[in-house]
Amino acid sequence: MINKENINRILLIKLRAIGDVVMSTVVIENLAKAFPGAHIDFITEPFCQDVVKDHPRLNQILTVDKKQIQHLSLPGKIKYQIQFFSELREKKYDLVIDFFGNPRSAILTLLSKARWRVGYDYRIRKWAYNVVVPSRAKELHEVDWHLDALQTLNVPIIYRQTDFILDQPSQEFARQFWSDQKLDQSPLVIGLNFSGGWPAKRWPLDRFASLADRLVKAWGADILWVWGPGEKQEAETCSRLMRFPSRLLPETNLKQLGAMLQRMDMVISTDSGPMHISAAVKTPAVGLFGPTQPEHQGPFGDKHVVVKYDPLACLGCNRLECPHTSCMNWLSVDRVFRAAVECARKNSLAR
Repeated sequence: MINKENINRILLIKLRAIGDVVMSTVVIENLAKAFPGAHIDFITEPFCQDVVKDHPRLNQILTVDKKQIQHLSLPGKIKYQIQFFSELREKKYDLVIDFFGNPRSAILTLLSKARWRVGYDYRIRKWAYNVVVPSRAKELHEVDWHLDALQTLNVPIIYRQTDFILDQPSQEFARQFWSDQKLDQSPLVIGLNFSGGWPAKRWPLDRFASLADRLVKAWGADILWVWGPGEKQEAETCSRLMRFPSRLLPETNLKQLGAMLQRMDMVISTDSGPMHISAAVKTPAVGLFGPTQPEHQGPFGDKHVVVKYDPLACLGCNRLECPHTSCMNWLSVDRVFRAAVECARKNSLAR
């Protein structure tokens, strides 16, 4: 097996998505402890790089810009790939771990020419690795699935927390917003996130608005609508559908969003990046689940609560789109509100 004394340069690969990259951060501290003094780099796509940016254990964040490659001519694509692979080999990594496991990441791992190439036993892609990890993706939470690769390498697991490192400017940005909106005087600040990377993950906007009204009426909560690129109009719709006043977060980058989520008392969210960022910054989260499985992709940690429409047989189907989306459409406001009550009690947030 690997001689730890010979590992000086490590590369971790997790290309996307935001929530998945957040869950992969659990490995960084463990590797840093196991290989003290090793240079650790991380490859992801540009829109995810803020998840791992400023991590004190990482030396460099490398990005593979999929969108840029798509707009290049065929000769341009070939040139880009050759240059990227050449730069990767020049770094002379001793250990590369592929936590993404698609054809692109498997090729990156193989062409790195690292002495130790680690990945999961997925179809033909497993031939890119010389340390193959049996995948237990259907048995474990995704955080523990990442840790399986480390256990295969006999790396001790001494850290079981996902990370999202906040920089000082982002924290000041959130502090100023709280001050301007007088949220420091609020009995409870609750963020509601309606977005979802898949259409099938979404809960109807009018249900979110009704839930927000109940939270205001029950607790006097201040409601903050969380939104990302292209979602402001939907956030405004949610606010407009409410009987009580609410606020929209200002436009933020990912670091600023993380700082906002950290200041909230609770976040109620579909299965999405903001839900996992909330868990990483230790804000209690209520996760709404339908096509994905909370035991595998739920907010990680013991502060959180998940809610789903249990009677439905097709829960956890993993379909990106669905003709009926019964799992989300049949999820009632009352059921989600009860989950919020449970989360509040668990974290001593409200009477």
